[in-house]
Amino acid sequence: MKRGKKYQNNLKQIDREHLYEVEEAIELVKKLSNANFDETIEAHIRLGVDSRHADQQVRGAIVLPHGTGKEVKVLVFAKGEKVSEAESAGADYVGGEEYTEKIQKENWFDFDVVVATPDMMGVVGRLGRILGPKGLMPNPKSGTVTFEVEKAVKDIKAGKVEYRLDKSNIIHVPIGKASFDKEKLQENFSTLLSAIIKAKPAAAKGQYLRSVVISSTMSPGIKINPAKV
Repeated sequence: MKRGKKYQNNLKQIDREHLYEVEEAIELVKKLSNANFDETIEAHIRLGVDSRHADQQVRGAIVLPHGTGKEVKVLVFAKGEKVSEAESAGADYVGGEEYTEKIQKENWFDFDVVVATPDMMGVVGRLGRILGPKGLMPNPKSGTVTFEVEKAVKDIKAGKVEYRLDKSNIIHVPIGKASFDKEKLQENFSTLLSAIIKAKPAAAKGQYLRSVVISSTMSPGIKINPAKV
């Protein structure tokens, strides 16, 4: 892939063979985030597990102490008193069948997270083939299938992020924006890593954290020493 001049210049400032300390890496990624917009900082963590096996799955959700810096739009499938509960908590869209049809017929996706009460999963289930591949299907493990709608919406708005393995056994999670000060990025990063370490499956053997890399939207990846995390 041909890269632009900015990327090539940024690449020269990184020692590709060096494993950086967390603080060093965060300072460097902030320095390299020189695009004309507020770049997102992401962590990419390769684990020593095999996602093909059910007993080696790593998945969960956490609230980052300083949020992600992104305004998240929440769609809630609910009925009865849970509708007003979701609305008062700050949900952007609340309803039932009308949103199922809107998604199916209009290819509407003006939302980032879907929350559903358990009694609405029959309705949401029809969207499995559409929401599933996009990672938007509500799931009890991530706290998005719940009767505690108020808490779910407020947590998401406060900076709740979901982490899960991809097919390459890597977890990709945003930890903030380039405009965040380094202390906030470090706290968000530490919170994420702690959750992933606690979620280590009993079936995982050998080195669990194989590689830890952070990058901004437009920068190359910066390797962090997994033994020091």
